[in-house]
Amino acid sequence: MDTNKVIWRGGSLMRIERRRPLVANIGLLGVGHATYWHQFDGLLEVMHEKQLKLRKKLENNSVSVIDFGLVDSSEKAYEVLLKVHAADLDVLFIDMLTYATSETFAPLVKSLTIPIVLVVLQPVKAMDYANGTTFLQLCNDDICSVPEFCNVAVRMGKKTPPVIIGTLEDDPEADAEIASWCRIAHAIHDLKHARIGLMGHVLETMYDMHVDPALITKTFGCHVVPVEPDDVMRQYRKTSDEEVDAMKGRIHSFFDTPDPASDSITFMLREDDLTLSAKVAVALERMIDERKLTGLAYYYEAEEGSEMRKLVTNFIVGNSLLTSAGFPMCGEYDLKTLMAMLVMDRLEIGGSFAEFHPMDFKRDSILVGHDGPHHINIADREPVLRSLSKYHGKPGSGAGVEFKIKEGAITMLAITVSSQGNLKFIVAEGESMAGAIPPTGNTNTHGHFKPNLKTFLHRWMAEGPTHHFALGVGHHAQEISSIANAFDIECVTISTT
Repeated sequence: MDTNKVIWRGGSLMRIERRRPLVANIGLLGVGHATYWHQFDGLLEVMHEKQLKLRKKLENNSVSVIDFGLVDSSEKAYEVLLKVHAADLDVLFIDMLTYATSETFAPLVKSLTIPIVLVVLQPVKAMDYANGTTFLQLCNDDICSVPEFCNVAVRMGKKTPPVIIGTLEDDPEADAEIASWCRIAHAIHDLKHARIGLMGHVLETMYDMHVDPALITKTFGCHVVPVEPDDVMRQYRKTSDEEVDAMKGRIHSFFDTPDPASDSITFMLREDDLTLSAKVAVALERMIDERKLTGLAYYYEAEEGSEMRKLVTNFIVGNSLLTSAGFPMCGEYDLKTLMAMLVMDRLEIGGSFAEFHPMDFKRDSILVGHDGPHHINIADREPVLRSLSKYHGKPGSGAGVEFKIKEGAITMLAITVSSQGNLKFIVAEGESMAGAIPPTGNTNTHGHFKPNLKTFLHRWMAEGPTHHFALGVGHHAQEISSIANAFDIECVTISTT
């Protein structure tokens, strides 16, 4: 399969397909009360049927489901706990099939550190009260023990678990919540198992970029892999003319190359810039496959006039293609924002590298964007490639990527380090507005944030963010907060009131 296939239908959203499929390990177990089974013939079979329906819902969301069956006693709870520990789960769903005493839950909530989601999907929207029976009530008693379970979670020193409430059939809202938790599981899985490349050094004087790679491993569990610029150069020297020509075709299929506009340092894409960008893109893809990486944060300057400088200053096109294919690439050695981009990509909401650009007091908006890696899948139209005679603030020249993201809801995620030395999530929800952007070969979008621009910026700065953040589409503060909770990370969502 072509992992960078273009999908373009009459000017609608283009997409680059993922290099690797989304994965997550989901656990499922049902709970019930053993006393019921000999009291009501057929009730246990109904419980199994309900749990099977939930399992099928989960399996429709690109996850591997491990079904631990039905737990209806403390003995079974302790037995299944050992299996859950061994399964390397990302999220555990507990199907509240009918009333269950909290002995079925207490060992799990006390011992497990992964998110536990209580699922309350009642078979009927309302009982037929005139013809009601105890059997039918027990079939629909999904909510009955949820208060008990929440109380026990608190008594075990844990937070109350999230609860999905709805009906087993014909409930789009409940199905959307299940899908959301599966996306959260995708993010949790790769945060735990990723191999993140780190190449080069921090741009001098950017103290907010510094982070100890061991803190990343301590917080998420993933491994940070040292990468040398020579690892890319070795692949760069091996690229064939055929590979470069094929990459140039892919690039042309995704990008427009318009005439220069108002900025004197921009030009129509030059053939030598296209060829260099294509060659570097091929080398990057080969290097990350060789090193088995999940993402790469980098910054390197190299000697002026050297072949290495040409290489390391022309990642922009290749890293935009890779970022859009689910392999986040983050410039300026920003390992923290790379993790934010990974979170957003696994939630399937994009994840472009961004910072604040000029404010627009006429529109009460602020430009958010950056040079460097961008998630093309959230572009509002065909993105632009321009040749730049200089990269402002950095050495080098070459092709730059320019577009704005889709209009509508957006979410920003900054990952910073608190005064206690721990990672901290800062999240904001806003809107991407229509409006012109400067034709500078950089990505920019007009971001509007409530209650107004000045108040938002004051609130954002008060949380001690880095100057970079990841930018995605839709409003997803709650999902990001759930991911932060899974790793015991402080998470602040900026108020909009």
